[in-house]
Amino acid sequence: MALEPVIALDGVSKSFGATRALDRLTFGVGRGEMFGMIGPDGAGKTTTLRLICGLLAPDAGTVRVAGADPFRTRRTATASIGYVSQRFSLYGDLSIDENIAFFATIHGVRDFDERRTRLLTLTGLLPFRDRLADRLSGGMKQKLALACTLVHEPAMLVLDEPTTGVDPVSRREFWKLLAEFLAQGLTILVATPYLDEAERCARVALVSNGRLLALDAPGVLQRAMSGVMVEVVGSPVRLALQTLRATLGAERAQLFGDRVHVHLDRAHDADALVQQLERAGVQQPQARTILPTLEDVFIERLQHLPQGKDS
Repeated sequence: MALEPVIALDGVSKSFGATRALDRLTFGVGRGEMFGMIGPDGAGKTTTLRLICGLLAPDAGTVRVAGADPFRTRRTATASIGYVSQRFSLYGDLSIDENIAFFATIHGVRDFDERRTRLLTLTGLLPFRDRLADRLSGGMKQKLALACTLVHEPAMLVLDEPTTGVDPVSRREFWKLLAEFLAQGLTILVATPYLDEAERCARVALVSNGRLLALDAPGVLQRAMSGVMVEVVGSPVRLALQTLRATLGAERAQLFGDRVHVHLDRAHDADALVQQLERAGVQQPQARTILPTLEDVFIERLQHLPQGKDS
């Protein structure tokens, strides 16, 4: 059964001068859902989140948050949404406790001490509550930003690349926190360039240049990819990559660390590739069929995107 949408974009376009940031973007986020907006820098993620938070108005199309236009009813958006921006936007000369108190005050929250302590306990910041924000690590700053955002108990959490520049351990801890808040009924919309993080979401929207490439559960998108994905190993891997691209085309072979992902029409074509790699001088080439990653899906959808902004 489909979840009731609490965030809905319908045919939304937004330009800044000659640059079109969003091009007829449409998607919805269900109540209590963890939804990921996935794309590289310049894909339109931040613009989308600012529209949802009522900080910008669309040039065309509609944006609805809990049934209301967030730009025209900003008080409603402010009360229902907790927004964590890309950059650490708290006050470095205030302590952890003082930052949370400040955000509670501007949201009109009274008697927040118990709520603050609970958030500090949950985020692991309780032992550091007197430390100045400027003296926190990147991961701790993001946890503080999350605590400040949640002190007024919003129904929705909107996160703009919250783990960019954060170490891997802190990234895992941050996502564990999000899972706990999700279990409490919070609706979470997160924009990220990290496709491994996208797999934690119930559904994802893959976007590029302001356009929607695909929208569904990560597993559904992976299983629906046309053809088969083959992982090739061999030494040197760069020679393997060059050989495969010369044979299949650059768009069919992508380097993933010390391996090459190859998009084929049929699985049995992999045997011929191994023989070709051997003839090219690649040592001990091997190929096996794998489930496509979301990055594989993104690359394939990007190749099928019509060229030109007005197409």
